[in-house]
Amino acid sequence: MVVLVDTNVIVDYYCEREEFYKASKAVMTWCSEDSVNGYVAFHSLPNIWFILRKSPEKIRRDILLNICKVLTVAGADQEEVVKAIENSDFKDFEDCLQDRCAVSVAADYIVTRNEKDFAVAETKAITPEEFCELMEKSK
Repeated sequence: MVVLVDTNVIVDYYCEREEFYKASKAVMTWCSEDSVNGYVAFHSLPNIWFILRKSPEKIRRDILLNICKVLTVAGADQEEVVKAIENSDFKDFEDCLQDRCAVSVAADYIVTRNEKDFAVAETKAITPEEFCELMEKSK
């Protein structure tokens, strides 16, 4: 299985956001154990850097390095970025870039807490909890 892990799931895991931590940890664990080919969109990394701006630089760098050990960075070339810019179906350009990155790696799913934001995506969006259910059923 191939998944693109959305920024919010990664931040939930690293910040141990109580309500979302258990499922986000499971997603990251499956990706780290090679049970799942996990990807992160290239632009998620500076977003995470910004979100964690109150943390010391060394901690932020360590977190980004750890992310890159668990998830492979998915990029978008010129053509994909232009497609995202021209796609007015998405309300949020960043979400459209997530989808273009997911398409570029042939992801089965985008794992996100904001699946409604991906209603028009080419790649199906599922919540971390739904992803956990899928993984448990496939055991």
